[in-house]
Amino acid sequence: MKRVVIRYLLTCLIIILSLCLWSGCLYIETPSPPSPEPSPPPADTATPIEPNWTPPPVEGQTPTLPDIASVVALVKPSVVAINTEYVTYDIFNRPYKQEGAGSGWIIDEDGLIVTNNHVVTGAESVTVTLIDGRTFPAQTIRTDWLSDLAVVKVSAQNLPAAKVGNSAMLRVGDWVVAIGNSLGLGISATKGIVSATGVSVSVSAGQTLHDLVQTDAAINPGNSGGPLVNMAGEVIGITSVKLTAVEVEGIGYAISSKTAMLIIEQLIQNGYVVRPWLGVVLYTIDQYAVLRYNLAVDKGVLVTEVAIGSPADEAGIEPGDVITKFGAEEIANADELIEAIHSTQIGQRVEIIFWRGETKITTHAILTESPPPS
Repeated sequence: MKRVVIRYLLTCLIIILSLCLWSGCLYIETPSPPSPEPSPPPADTATPIEPNWTPPPVEGQTPTLPDIASVVALVKPSVVAINTEYVTYDIFNRPYKQEGAGSGWIIDEDGLIVTNNHVVTGAESVTVTLIDGRTFPAQTIRTDWLSDLAVVKVSAQNLPAAKVGNSAMLRVGDWVVAIGNSLGLGISATKGIVSATGVSVSVSAGQTLHDLVQTDAAINPGNSGGPLVNMAGEVIGITSVKLTAVEVEGIGYAISSKTAMLIIEQLIQNGYVVRPWLGVVLYTIDQYAVLRYNLAVDKGVLVTEVAIGSPADEAGIEPGDVITKFGAEEIANADELIEAIHSTQIGQRVEIIFWRGETKITTHAILTESPPPS
């Protein structure tokens, strides 16, 4: 009997608890974690960094742009168009005339004009057209292949000569203007900045132009020989070379006025440029030369010709020898040897190391003046 009563009471208790939970009467409070104490602020939060500091003044001035139009107006009368005619041959060896165009600038009012060697060399006829439309045939042409410079003389007086500036004063970022006979369409101008100075560029075998001014001013065919001028209207370079490739944008070069004036002076006064002379014709060693001539070395310059009576001839150098050292300079190619020769003095005695077959030979040469071009 007692067991029945206990079961009955337990059943009632379970029913009562279930009803309380369902109705929300029973609430069990879960204790919440204690709130953390707030951290005290750093002790120096309110300390000033610099009590007397004030904001920098706001500059209200508008940057001044160069007056390029005035520069062009000043220099343009001194720039000339140079037109050339060449005799060339077709595939059937029939001669025909081909025209070329370039630029130049007046350096002397009595008809002396500066341009590039590659503009006029080999031309059958050269004519110079001034900004006022007058045209003059070239009377005298003097060129220097190594520096790619030339001077043309025409029969004219009182011409507007350009001023020459000091390229050594140029800074990267300076504004410059290139003026010339772009595309042979007449005298026009483009502007840019100096991108670099003192650049050297190899333009052909044995010919490297040094001390070039690099610019992003647009250079096009026909600009060669024209002036690159500063914002004072002074010629600080002679436009000469442009890099052309799909991935190249805005890279042109001008021969600096500092280097060019030394060459121009000699072309005018002597008719040619006097340099230290060794008297050899050179070929940079490559794998073909090593195999063809069975050479003992794979670096240096192969001597292909020696001028009779030249310093090289007097030193015992012969065709077929390979020069590997000139003075203190190790020689790997023709450009390096030419530069080494020109960096010496006329009359200087220089040690030269070369290979003849399997034999290494040391000799000495006394450099002389380069002879007039034949």
